Amino acid sequence: MLFREIIGQAGVKKNLTELVQHNRLSHALLFLGKEGSGALSLATALAQYIVCERRAGNKETADTGSRLFAEEALPVNKLLPGDACGNCPSCFKTQQLVHPDIHFSFPVVTKKPGTAPVSNDYIAEWREFFISYPYGNIYDWLQFIGADNKQGNITAAECNDIIRKLNLKSFESGYKILIMWMPEYLGNEGNKLLKLIEEPPPNTLFILVAENESLSLPTILSRCQLVKIPPLGVSDIENGLVERNNTAPETARQIAGISEGNYREALHLLQHAEEDWQSLLREWLNAILKTGPVAQTRWVEEISRLGREKQKQFLRYFNHLLEQAVRLRTLKQDFQNLKMPENEFDFASRLNKIANISQQQSIIEELDRASYYIERNANAKMLFHALTIKIYHIIQDQTVLA
Repeated sequence: MLFREIIGQAGVKKNLTELVQHNRLSHALLFLGKEGSGALSLATALAQYIVCERRAGNKETADTGSRLFAEEALPVNKLLPGDACGNCPSCFKTQQLVHPDIHFSFPVVTKKPGTAPVSNDYIAEWREFFISYPYGNIYDWLQFIGADNKQGNITAAECNDIIRKLNLKSFESGYKILIMWMPEYLGNEGNKLLKLIEEPPPNTLFILVAENESLSLPTILSRCQLVKIPPLGVSDIENGLVERNNTAPETARQIAGISEGNYREALHLLQHAEEDWQSLLREWLNAILKTGPVAQTRWVEEISRLGREKQKQFLRYFNHLLEQAVRLRTLKQDFQNLKMPENEFDFASRLNKIANISQQQSIIEELDRASYYIERNANAKMLFHALTIKIYHIIQDQTVLA
């Protein structure tokens, strides 16, 4: 994985490459970034940058003796000081996730009854998964390996295997790198790694890639240099969808606006981009404010048949339009200056006529609460009936029901 292949995160890329160039990189890093931010891709790109044979500043490249059967020294890459070359043998191996000095650790489930699972049991599946779904989450991974309802874990046996691997001499690059994805799944057995993290062998690098700092072992986190990976910007996601998925610019702009900095979510929303959420929302608001209980019941019946994922997407879209309405009210500009599609501009303008900012904020809170309960298998009919009543009272009475 090359830095230039990763969507956005220009500031993080620059910071990481400068740490390497100035020899200020800690031997243990914690990449902390929400789902869909590209944290795992950044960790892999950093590993490739470190082992790249043509990287500017890589002392290994000047020594042909360190390369078995080398015909000539590889030239130091002066043109790409902020990225790996992508063409040397080390880069080819890293891009296929087969470099012998770069190791991966991740949550797994028992493959053979009676044996403790380790990451190497699933290394072939891991390579296929990461290459195909670089922005996938833990749910995607466990489904990919057929875990069904089993809970993934990073086991004590895995910790022992990590210690064994990192105490071996490096094979090719002079560096040994471990990338651990989702250390949140590492229990107290992770304390086995403390001594290795505190006193690692020379040229050994740990990169932990986490989404939730509070769920990871404090004893390990306290020994890591924190690298925060922010959510992706709207323009980054929009450009990524257009350039990588040939998405129509207007569709990409709309999806980017509601994906909340999560590129995985943007790809998921793209699968349902043909849904006319705006018409469904217009029908709901008309039922709430004009046509009454019969229309409301009919609408609830309709949305309850859509399934949980589409229900969450609909609520997210409503949230997005409310946020646009607040922007429109605050900035008081036209849709071109706000970079807002004209149909969303019109709808947001209508929302501003029926609800003020405090009412819109109350509705957003109710929508977020409804999404939370949908994820936990709430009865859709009861939930949307209750939500309909709450929104009615927020708009008409300027109150929120308990």
